[in-house]
Amino acid sequence: MSLTINTNRSAMAALQNLNATSENLGTAQNRISTGLRISTSKDNSSIWAIAQSQRADIGGLASVKMGLDRAQSIGDIALTAGQTISELLVQMKEKVVAAQDSSLTVVSRSALDADFKALLAQIAQVVRNASFDGADLLDNSLPGGLQFLADAAASTTVTLSNQDLRPGQGIITLAATASITTATLAAGALSLLQASIGNVSLALAEMGAQLKQIENHNKFVGKLTDAVEAGIGNLVDADLAKESARLQALQVQQQLGAQALSIANQSPNIILSLFRNG
Repeated sequence: MSLTINTNRSAMAALQNLNATSENLGTAQNRISTGLRISTSKDNSSIWAIAQSQRADIGGLASVKMGLDRAQSIGDIALTAGQTISELLVQMKEKVVAAQDSSLTVVSRSALDADFKALLAQIAQVVRNASFDGADLLDNSLPGGLQFLADAAASTTVTLSNQDLRPGQGIITLAATASITTATLAAGALSLLQASIGNVSLALAEMGAQLKQIENHNKFVGKLTDAVEAGIGNLVDADLAKESARLQALQVQQQLGAQALSIANQSPNIILSLFRNG
């Protein structure tokens, strides 16, 4: 190899190797600091695009889960209120059966009727208070029920049906103005009351089944979110143990490269010895 002061090929090669090592070192440091093997589209455009698409799905699933959590809360309130109404109807039946005793005095019958009407009024009160976040499934304010998103594409839904538990309506057929002041009225009320108890039980069974479906789907959405997050991690997460070992190796290479460049830069000094006086 010829000696020249204009072109130092050894220094050029050493500098290129040092730059490459420094670039690799920067990549390793970035992976360790971010925890990601692919943090931008520049690292791997196709994998980054797939990961971004899956992250968007996770955002959609988070919204779905939020809606399902709300559905569970609305349904739980309605179901609790419905069970309370069912218990009140059972208590009312006790009053109605007692009111059919023809030997009752006027005072006793009036007392039974007062208790009966108080229980009936309490049912109406429970229905009015069975709301969560402005949604009440028991007062017919939502005749079509409520539908909640079931997937991130917003293409399917799950439903909570309306159950109108107001007195005098389709489920509780006993009128809000019902009375048991006579044995005849008590007999008529008993027939309606027995039908109402059965209707309420069926309505609560339907609501319970829908709530169980929502609860199970909510759990599935949570597991699906975890699985998608794990899938994204498989695509873009860095192996930190591997990167740590690589970082140490690159640091050594960088030091050696700097020394090699320093040595290569000293090569032109040899030319000076050729021009010294003997």
